[in-house]
Parts: sequence; structure tokens; C-alpha cells
Amino acid sequence: MQIPVLIERISGNGYRAKSGEPLALCVEGSTREDALAKFKEQLQTRLSRGAELVPMPLTPEQHPLAEFVGMFRDDPWIEDWKKSVAEYRRKIDEDADRP
Repeated sequence: MQIPVLIERISGNGYRAKSGEPLALCVEGSTREDALAKFKEQLQTRLSRGAELVPMPLTPEQHPLAEFVGMFRDDPWIEDWKKSVAEYRRKIDEDADRP
């Protein structure tokens, strides 16, 4: 398992290694490698005391209307309905153009 760790220079010629929740560890060292080693040590200590890092796969929920997608795909009435709507819109647009 890999976790993201932010390493940054700090004043006084040192480095800080830290991570966010749920780990929330922050250590400082004189070198980059020292900071990472201290970070790993703190994490190993927490794990040895019973803490666990486990992956949790999440599956997206189906949209509540997903079962209706495509239900009119082969319905011949839908094409007639679309034509009627287009004709109605054309008529309304023509009437709007008249003074």
C-alpha cells in the first residue's frame, strides 16, 4: 500500500514530512531521508499498537432513474411525438414573428 507524504524544507536547514487524515503524522528531520525515516517509524509504531490501514472499495450507486434509460428506444410513437413537438414549436415561432 502506498500513502501520499508531503516533504518540504523548513527554516533551519531541515525537512518536514507529513500526511493528512486519517494518518495525521508530522515529523521533522535534518535531511529528507531522515524525515521520511522518522515518519515511517511513527507510522510503524501506530500499526504495531493495533491500528490498521485497509483499502475500502466503493461502488457507485445506480442513479434512481437509470432503469428507465432507453425504455422508448424502439417505440414508433416516440418518433411521431417528436415530429408533433417540432411542428408545434415551428407554429409557435411563426405566430411570435407576426405583429
